[in-house]
Amino acid sequence: MNEQKQVPVKTGEWFLTFIITSIPIIGFIMLFVWAFGSSTNESKANWAKAALVWFTIIFVIYMLLALIFGAALFAFLGG
Repeated sequence: MNEQKQVPVKTGEWFLTFIITSIPIIGFIMLFVWAFGSSTNESKANWAKAALVWFTIIFVIYMLLALIFGAALFAFLGG
């Protein structure tokens, strides 16, 4: 069995990670880089994949709400 022990991600690196992900477009791109990059720490890659799943879920919910409220507003205005 060839198991490599990974070095834990340090607190400062997590702090920088959260700052980078708070930048609107760059943060989203960096999530893909961290999630699927080969040189990323495994725990950070798993976190980035989970964050992308959450973003997808939230995006779908927002789109459904926009569709529902858009249709209601359209009907209310006599469209």
